[in-house]
Amino acid sequence: MDDANRATLEAVPEADRYRFHPLLSPAQLQEDEVSVPALLERACGVLDDFGGSVDAIVGYWDFPVSTMIPILAERYGTRATSLDSVVKCEHKYWSRLEQEKVITELPRFGRVDLEAAEPEPPEGVRFPMWLKPALSYSSELAYGVKDLTEFRAAVAEIREGIARVGRPFEYILDQVELPPEMEGVGGMVCLAEESLTGLQCAVEGYAHQGRVHVYGVLDSITYPDSSSFLRHQYPSSLPAPVQQRLTEVSERVIRQIGMDAATFSIEFFYDPGRDEIKLLEINPRHSQSHAELFEFVDGVPNHHCMLALALGRDPDLPHRAGPYLYAAKWYHRWFADGVIRQAPTGEEIAAVEREIPGVRIEVVPDEGQRLRQLSQQDSYSYEIAHIITAGADDDELRHKYDRAIAALGLHGTAPDAAGPRNQRP
Repeated sequence: MDDANRATLEAVPEADRYRFHPLLSPAQLQEDEVSVPALLERACGVLDDFGGSVDAIVGYWDFPVSTMIPILAERYGTRATSLDSVVKCEHKYWSRLEQEKVITELPRFGRVDLEAAEPEPPEGVRFPMWLKPALSYSSELAYGVKDLTEFRAAVAEIREGIARVGRPFEYILDQVELPPEMEGVGGMVCLAEESLTGLQCAVEGYAHQGRVHVYGVLDSITYPDSSSFLRHQYPSSLPAPVQQRLTEVSERVIRQIGMDAATFSIEFFYDPGRDEIKLLEINPRHSQSHAELFEFVDGVPNHHCMLALALGRDPDLPHRAGPYLYAAKWYHRWFADGVIRQAPTGEEIAAVEREIPGVRIEVVPDEGQRLRQLSQQDSYSYEIAHIITAGADDDELRHKYDRAIAALGLHGTAPDAAGPRNQRP
């Protein structure tokens, strides 16, 4: 739990009835290579020493948080979806195997032999394609490749870094019963998938007492000629029939995976030229990045769904009850390494938020920090600031973003021998 999310949690309905307690800190969860048993022991120590009742254990991060919650829930008698349903989402290869049992809206995919001296794409998977570990943070070690040379360079990068997350994930795989098709696959496996085209979007929802509910569709807009997100915008501008198809596909895969008493966020591509939907990936948690967007538009942050489910209630999220018609979360990025020489203070950020209604700001790096030292970044860029804007239309969202960036005065310099981030494989 960080300061920004604490403020959002305290904005949910009936927040005065809740007491929120941090269990593990971001620093503890972002160590170079986490030890899941050590984190569980540390968490159990906090829970065992707590003098009050433990009514719910919740989280909105991916691994290791997503997989720790069902384990802790079983030990302490709180509500959560099953561990195997979470792993079926987090393990990208297993997730694809489950998806293809109930939908056709997915790309060709296959496993890559990381140990081969001259690795080749899986049979039937064509260029351009994406290579990614079975488990990663924030698109870390995910590479788009268009030929065999780039493919092998990306395999070398993934081979070098896959153990940081893959090795701890092996512990989790040992806790679940694997189907025959997953025997021997493990956590340090690389997946190749044909590249998807079209408009990127996300579906948010939850499962409660065997029923799947979708409560929002968002647009995910990237920087030009890049896979890095520029902004997430809610509600989506996609036609209603397309959103209905996205909802139906989401319902089928969540039922197949067996999630219950849990939120989810599913990423898709929609190709309007082909009128074709393709599922990118399933996240076994709601997106805390979207919390303020739902608060601005619907009147309640999506954290409410997580909390209600953990306490055994149907969230019954309100619809379009917020003060604005649209909201967006912008990612101000640099596409080369650098050092932040000047960053705004907390007081300066608060002043900008007061000056521009419907704006919230989070600066990511600390002053003096080298960007390549930031954790959980994609393979091509560095997040400098998150700017949330709300307004009546696209023009107002963009105008507020431009004003906020100009007012923040973020300045940096490039260190010696720093090349563009997007020149990596």
